[in-house]
Amino acid sequence: MNKTSLKVKGILFDLDGTIVDSKEAYLEAARTAFHAIGQPMPEVRTALEIPKRLEQSLTLNDIILGDKQKFLDVYLKRYYAVTMEKTKPFPDIQNALGVLCQKAKLALITMRYVPKAAVVEELERFNLAVYFAHVVTALGTHKPKPSPEALINAVRAMDVDICACAIVGDSVSDVRAGKAAGVVTVAVLSGLFSRVELAREKPDLMLDSAVQLPGYVDCTG
Repeated sequence: MNKTSLKVKGILFDLDGTIVDSKEAYLEAARTAFHAIGQPMPEVRTALEIPKRLEQSLTLNDIILGDKQKFLDVYLKRYYAVTMEKTKPFPDIQNALGVLCQKAKLALITMRYVPKAAVVEELERFNLAVYFAHVVTALGTHKPKPSPEALINAVRAMDVDICACAIVGDSVSDVRAGKAAGVVTVAVLSGLFSRVELAREKPDLMLDSAVQLPGYVDCTG
């Protein structure tokens, strides 16, 4: 796709790895959980495989050698407890959202299993909540991404044509959900997934960061 060729009236953003950098929160959760099961903390790259695999429902048997259920219980509890403290918005994302929200309706769709209010509070802390007309968490859907349910519901809430929407995210689930919903898919390399992993999903556009999106979007279509 060439610049200014993406014509949209609604843009659906993922949160972790797209709007905010959550790597420190993932690592803090991993440190706490590995300590709880008496296993040494692995190298950073391995620890960051955990949220990627959880999202895709892939095995963790080669990473977690002890009580996996105990690990996951501690991991998720700690992750959600520290997101407010450990996550931070990507540089210049506020400016990008400010430009985009003047031309299209924006929604946020996250796979976090938390109440919508918790995500809104985090966004407000970063002065980002004002840009989003709608927020959906995994608790607000029967089937979270890669199911298209959350995307379809958000588009309906924004009252725009789904064919005139795009999803922006850092994971394979974002791309898969977007394709299932019939929206334009934009993959960003600011999160946990590599260029190779995202390229396999054949997104319509791939960017280093969501901050670049305004330069590729024509919201007049």
